[in-house]
Amino acid sequence: MTGRAGETRLLLTGWSLHLPGIEGFDGAPPEKAATVLGRKGLLYKEPSTRLALCAVHRALGWEPGQRATGPIETGTAVVACSNLGNVETVAKVTRAVEAEGGRAVSVLDAPNVSPNVVASTVALWFGFGGPNLMLCSGSTAGHAGLRMASLLLRSGRATRVVLVGAEPDDEIASILHDGPLRAGSACAILEPWRENSGHVVVDAGPGMPMPRRTVGPGGFDVKERWGDFYGAHGVVELALAAHLAVTEGEGRVGIGPRRPDGGPSVTVTEYSDEMGFR
Repeated sequence: MTGRAGETRLLLTGWSLHLPGIEGFDGAPPEKAATVLGRKGLLYKEPSTRLALCAVHRALGWEPGQRATGPIETGTAVVACSNLGNVETVAKVTRAVEAEGGRAVSVLDAPNVSPNVVASTVALWFGFGGPNLMLCSGSTAGHAGLRMASLLLRSGRATRVVLVGAEPDDEIASILHDGPLRAGSACAILEPWRENSGHVVVDAGPGMPMPRRTVGPGGFDVKERWGDFYGAHGVVELALAAHLAVTEGEGRVGIGPRRPDGGPSVTVTEYSDEMGFR
């Protein structure tokens, strides 16, 4: 996300924080995802997939149990961020093949071995027919997801991007991460910048006024306060910045790390045509 302000500016038209056990943002744990999504279709879905579905459902503002209707939304892309979302199933299937051969693998488990399972399931569940990407690039996956969303929108490959991050906290994921994980998910719905009253703006360009509050080191440090969401960390930060900017009235919130000029790498700002940037 570099270049002139118009090239680095996106609209944030929806967001959610679905963080089981965290006050203020508590969401249904994976085993109770049916309270948000409805019961149909959840059998054998990964915990991280269930969390991601809940975050997207809430970011869309849907009622509990509401399902997609109508034609496929070919302009809506999905960018999902999760490093360890399906490792428990990968280990389970690997052990089954080693012990009893391929015939021992459940046909319901097999699709979850795909590294793209979170992104593809979100797209199928909500009827999003645009580009479908899964990022598994470590703790910076969420930030890479935001850059990818910007590229998809600026290139015209999508008219809307659903950016979602989710991680589980199962034993195998925690072992591979070499430390405890915090299960949770977050979602940000992004569109190209346009003059449209009442939206929230994500900006990575220089020249913006300093934020009133920061999410990250020196401000509200998500990892220190809540725990490590690993691949979903950047999406959690983005959604939290939107919450602070709008719901808590901060107006402008920065997300670290800082640029060489001293400003944050990304800002989230409440905007209206009448008021401009707050």
